[in-house]
Amino acid sequence: MIEVSNLTKRYRGGTAVDDLTFTVEPGRVTGFLGPNGAGKSTTIRLILGLDRPTSGSAMIGGRPYGSIERPLTAVGALLEAGDLHPTRTVREHLRWLARSNGIGERRIGEVLEATGMSGAARKRAKTLSLGMKQRLGVAAALLGDPGVLVLDEPVNGLDPEGVVWIRTLMKRMAAEGRTVLVSSHLMAEMALTAEHLIVIGRGRLLADVPTEAFVASHSGASLEEAFMRLTSESVEFRAGGAR
Repeated sequence: MIEVSNLTKRYRGGTAVDDLTFTVEPGRVTGFLGPNGAGKSTTIRLILGLDRPTSGSAMIGGRPYGSIERPLTAVGALLEAGDLHPTRTVREHLRWLARSNGIGERRIGEVLEATGMSGAARKRAKTLSLGMKQRLGVAAALLGDPGVLVLDEPVNGLDPEGVVWIRTLMKRMAAEGRTVLVSSHLMAEMALTAEHLIVIGRGRLLADVPTEAFVASHSGASLEEAFMRLTSESVEFRAGGAR
């Protein structure tokens, strides 16, 4: 479980995350939605201990990420798929991560097979396509067989077959009782994948509802129209103040 409580992050240029509170439950895929610049990536960085909040807290299984020993065995994350050492091979990249968390060699082969990357194990990172880098990022996230998965825009760079694969994977992980949080700005994609939605705009919580309820409450509008309407209302509210 992921628990975010009154989470706020301010920079000199403004507030990126503004008093966010939500819970990501195990056993379902939770979509984390918002337009580009809404604060999704900053929130994920705060959850994963990559940035410090101005106030509030983010807990994974009741603990902050920084206090978790062998974190890959508890939390798997996909952030910047292209953030790889260019001369390392796919297998070397995974081996380096595995050793840092006490994970055996056998598991490397398992995640390569699970992500369709076995044939690319000897390829160097600099030669990989964006789609292959995404698959490698997912392999790294799965390496420790974690109970929590946090995936930031996982369909980026994937071909149609890859998109179906990642949808199926996320649903299977949730069905096994894991906590799955997936960030996206694509409402239609989340409607096909997520059972629950957390929607933010300008760093503030706009909706925390089952996907079906969100769709039903915006009947007559397309999913994309409903999403844009909700985020547009947030922008107008922030510009004009409470009313």
